[in-house]
Amino acid sequence: MTESPPQPLRFAPADDSEELARAELYGLLSRLWHAPPDEALLAQFRVAVTQAPEPGGFLEAPWGELVAAMRATNLADAAAEHEALFHGVGKPEVFAYGSYHLSGFLNERPLAVLREDLARLGLTRDEHSLETEDHIAYGLEVMRWLIAGDDVAVCNLEQQRRFFRAHLQPWVHLLCDAVLAQPRAATWRAVAGFTDAFMQVEAQAFDLLET
Repeated sequence: MTESPPQPLRFAPADDSEELARAELYGLLSRLWHAPPDEALLAQFRVAVTQAPEPGGFLEAPWGELVAAMRATNLADAAAEHEALFHGVGKPEVFAYGSYHLSGFLNERPLAVLREDLARLGLTRDEHSLETEDHIAYGLEVMRWLIAGDDVAVCNLEQQRRFFRAHLQPWVHLLCDAVLAQPRAATWRAVAGFTDAFMQVEAQAFDLLET
């Protein structure tokens, strides 16, 4: 049986709102921080659009760098880099947890505060997950859910603003800086660069909402 050709990585059909594009970007970044790309995701990047997924020039260069990095890597190299940066033997090169970047230690007060806020949103940790809730991938996935979820009482712009301000904005740039400072970072240098740029765009959008 022949396999279907890879489908281009798209962000939102023309008749959908920009919110869908935001949600898909959060979902994509969550996936990339959580684990190395599989062959299906690499195949999508090979045919991905190269223009920025949101209007305006600020994301243009970092998005192009992310696409180029994903096209330049392969399964083995991406897996080896992810393991070396975020796992490895003993202490990892980079901790991808908010508690560490906010307090200097894992499983500290920032994680407890996050869990309290997640409980208020009706969310809990997947018992099969190896990561705690303050892992960057979890926070990005929560934002995706707050944008795209069906329960408008919870999944709305104000909840997005609160969660972003409290649980992503204070530390994600520190994580991205830590990755960018790693000499062995290649693929995730581009992931960190695009993540940092996207977080800046989101922060500016919430600034406008508050004025």
